[in-house]
Amino acid sequence: MIVFDLTCGEGHNFEGWFGSSDDFAAQQARGLVSCPQCGSVEVAKAPMAPAVPKKGNQQAASQPSAHVAGGKLPPEAISMLEQIARMQAESLKTSIWVGDGFAEQSREMHYGEREAEAIHGKATPEEARALAEEGVPVMPILIPFAPPDELN
Repeated sequence: MIVFDLTCGEGHNFEGWFGSSDDFAAQQARGLVSCPQCGSVEVAKAPMAPAVPKKGNQQAASQPSAHVAGGKLPPEAISMLEQIARMQAESLKTSIWVGDGFAEQSREMHYGEREAEAIHGKATPEEARALAEEGVPVMPILIPFAPPDELN
């Protein structure tokens, strides 16, 4: 996955996650990329500064920080991300890991072929796009996590 900083014609800035630059271009050409604030489909990539980390011995260990293009996140944003991570972890506890079968099982629930339940798993960008186009209600997991089969 690749994350782009995007901006709309109204000047709103936001992030978009795509499988590749080509995926972004294809979705943009089809009018599928829109501003979450105003809905404008006049969206372009915003200039991004490369994130070059300092050497390990130069990092400050005093306070957690997160970096974005152009600088450091404010403490309020860090707190929000921590809350999102906690909420996601709690919701994953009551959800069933289905691994690579996520797209198929989501589709089966959507079409009433199996009982609906909370699941999470893996889907390729193409599978996720196809689910969205079919109207299957899915969303990405926002904070990276290790699938159960990859834990120590």
